[in-house]
This record gives sequence, C-alpha cells and structure tokens, in this order.
Amino acid sequence: MANLADELKNVPLFSDLSQRQLKRLARGFRERDVKAGTALMREGEKSGVSFFVIVDGTATVSVDGNEVKQLGPGDYFGELALISERVRSATVTANGPMHCLVMGFWDFRRYAKDNPDVTWKLLQHVVELLSEERSTRADVHV
Repeated sequence: MANLADELKNVPLFSDLSQRQLKRLARGFRERDVKAGTALMREGEKSGVSFFVIVDGTATVSVDGNEVKQLGPGDYFGELALISERVRSATVTANGPMHCLVMGFWDFRRYAKDNPDVTWKLLQHVVELLSEERSTRADVHV
C-alpha cells in the first residue's frame, strides 16, 4: 500500500493540498477492508458518519433502490457527512472486496478547524454539488 498522503493526493477534493497538509490529513484516516456486498452507508440512515476514499475495488451508489453511479479507485463519498450529521442520501454497496481509507466526522472536524484552507476547498465542493443538483431540477427559477 502506498503512503496514505500519496493516496489522498489523487482525490480531487485534496489535490491542491501541500505534501505537509496531506500528511497531516492522512493521520486522521484509517484503512478498512470491506467484503463484497457490504453496504458502507444506507440511504435514510445516520449511522457511520464517515468519509470514504476507494483505494481498490468498486461500489454501486443507489437511490430509492435504483443504481445511479459506479465508483472505483480514487473516487470518494460521504463528504457531506463531514460537515452535516444528516441522514445519508444514498446507499453505497461494495461490488467485490474493497480497500478504503476512512475518516470519521470528529477527526475531520478537528483537522478542518486547524486547516481552514482545506475547509474552504470542501465548502467550494459542496457549493458545486448543490449547484449541479439545482440545475437538474426543472422547478428551479434563478
């Protein structure tokens, strides 16, 4: 397994961070192996308020029982849970064995308070997600 900071550098959310910032961020992550068929998060539940980065393997994202996306190495999910303790908006299920990096809400919160530049980048990402969602809704008037 490569250095955790190197793995995180490949995540678009963290790609602009310096090596020092990445090393500091990596301290909050832990590695997790996941069996095929494991639901890493379930739509409508609040459990497991964590952020995941896929290192190896693939997962399916589903909403209301319908597949909406496939995820693979370098993809991440659960970033909104780092900011809000709201229920999950989708279910993410491992297609086969997976290796992930995982960071919990409290670990990220501590890191974000000490590194406002990372917090700002995450905030920009969230705004982008919300803008994309808004643009796909037919009932939006700008």
